[in-house]
Amino acid sequence: MSELNIKALTFDLFGTVLDLGGSLTPFIQGFLEEHNSSLDPAQIWSQLRARQRVEQYQDTLLMMGHSGYLETARRALLYVLRLNRVTFTPEEVDRFMEGWKELKPFEDAVEGLERLKGRYRLIVLSNGDEWLLQHLVKNRVRFDFDEIISAETAGVFKPHPAAYRTCARVLGREPHELMMVSSNSFDVMGARACGFRGAWVERYGLPFEETPYQPDLIVKDFRELADSLP
Repeated sequence: MSELNIKALTFDLFGTVLDLGGSLTPFIQGFLEEHNSSLDPAQIWSQLRARQRVEQYQDTLLMMGHSGYLETARRALLYVLRLNRVTFTPEEVDRFMEGWKELKPFEDAVEGLERLKGRYRLIVLSNGDEWLLQHLVKNRVRFDFDEIISAETAGVFKPHPAAYRTCARVLGREPHELMMVSSNSFDVMGARACGFRGAWVERYGLPFEETPYQPDLIVKDFRELADSLP
C-alpha cells in the first residue's frame, strides 16, 4: 500500500463506523411490540435500509434539492411500515427517528482509528446531515477526526461523483491521494470511479459490485485495516 502515496483516509460513518443494524433493530422491535406485530425486526431493518438507498438515489436523480439524510430515512420508514400494513401515527414515527441519535460504533472501529491516528489524516465523508454527524462523532463515536465532511456540502448523496470531488477540493488533495474506507460497496465503487483509492470493510458477507472499479484493499474490520496499511 505504501506505493499508493495515500495522504488521508476518508471514512463512511453509517454501517462502517456505526453499527446501524445493531443499534436500530431494538427500536424496530419495540415499535412492532407496541403494535402487537409478529413481523421479524431484522427483516424490517433490511427493508428499511434498502429503501433508504432508493430514497437517496431518487433524491439525487430528480435534482429537486438535497432533502437530507434523516429525511430519506423517515420516508423509507413510512414506506416500509405501509408495505407491511403496520399502522402508525406521526408522533410514533418521530419517536422512532430519535433512535438515529443513539447509534453505537462497532467495537473494532474506534480501536482501529486510534491505531491509524498520526499515520494519515482521518476524515469523515458521510451522507449524514452536518449537525447529525457532529453529534454522532462527538457523543457516540467519541473520536477526534481531522475533519467531518457531509454530503450536504456537495448537495448530493454518495455515490454521486460530486460528493467525492467536493471532498478532494475541501481537503486540497488530488483524488488518488485519498482512500475511501467503507462497508458499502457502492461507496467504494463511487470513490474509485472518481480516482480515489478504496478499502472495502467486508462486514456483511455481501458480494462487491459488478464493476471495473474494484477495491484496492479488502478487510474484515478496522483492526485488519490498521494492520494492512503502512
